[in-house]
Amino acid sequence: MCAVPSGRVHNLINIATYSVLAAGVLLATRQHLLTVTPAQALNFTLGFFAGTFLLSPDLDLAEGRVDSKRRWGLLGFLWVPYGMLSSHRGLSHTWVVGPLTRLAYLAVIAALLLGLLRFVWPHFPLPGLPQPFSFKVLLPLLLGYYLSQWLHLIADGVRPDHGMRHVRRKVRGRG
Repeated sequence: MCAVPSGRVHNLINIATYSVLAAGVLLATRQHLLTVTPAQALNFTLGFFAGTFLLSPDLDLAEGRVDSKRRWGLLGFLWVPYGMLSSHRGLSHTWVVGPLTRLAYLAVIAALLLGLLRFVWPHFPLPGLPQPFSFKVLLPLLLGYYLSQWLHLIADGVRPDHGMRHVRRKVRGRG
């Protein structure tokens, strides 16, 4: 097995890819080959950089020193259980489900914190989704997030069928 890039190299790969992609989109937009609104560009960028710097697939190592965990500052400890629940390069390093596990984990943490707030302060106003909330908002966020995750997996040498091969291996071992 070949060596995988450090967190710093992963970040440089993602930043370089984002720069080339942004330049290409800007050129295509100026030549009227593509239409991208400022809101779509911002949402893509937010998703991409959140995935690169805060929600890296390497959070499955969160009980150790992981750049993504450190970037959460004092809240970095919240990712330690995720790291303990995930085996490195297991489900967290799959192409579709892996990124979803981090989003789902974050949603569970947010729900627990909101539940605790409501318990302590029953009249605490719950935040709502920004209106209008649409697919046009969600799609660029998810595209940016998933692209950042896939670049990480490509750099690690993780193939798109990684999750299926892992499952097949487990099934064969039981057979």
